[in-house]
Amino acid sequence: MSSQPNVPPRAPEEPSLVHAVAPGAELLETAAGTLRMLAEPTRLHLLWQLAQGPKSVTELTTAAQAPRTVVSQHLAKLRLSGIVDTRKDGRRVIYSLHDGHLIRLIQETINHADHKITGEPVHD
Repeated sequence: MSSQPNVPPRAPEEPSLVHAVAPGAELLETAAGTLRMLAEPTRLHLLWQLAQGPKSVTELTTAAQAPRTVVSQHLAKLRLSGIVDTRKDGRRVIYSLHDGHLIRLIQETINHADHKITGEPVHD
């Protein structure tokens, strides 16, 4: 059972969306490292693309409208930081986001920015 209030207990095999954790120094530094990886517009665009589903370097290069070398450098940083995973499909490398927390984080980041730009009222 969770010790965090308002978080219902879950079955052991059910993935959790909320974790009852206390943010110590290691956790905060790890979280800040993830946010630093998102804090660059080209990387954020690549991650937003990957939040829609796995993609090849060619697909990401086209979507980002950036040189392949630039996209590859950003993907290498994201892979080394553990934010993206890779798999081979013949000669192609397919990139995907590591987990659902990252998908939701990226989607919420983009939605938050949309509210700031458009002036749409905030909500829960």
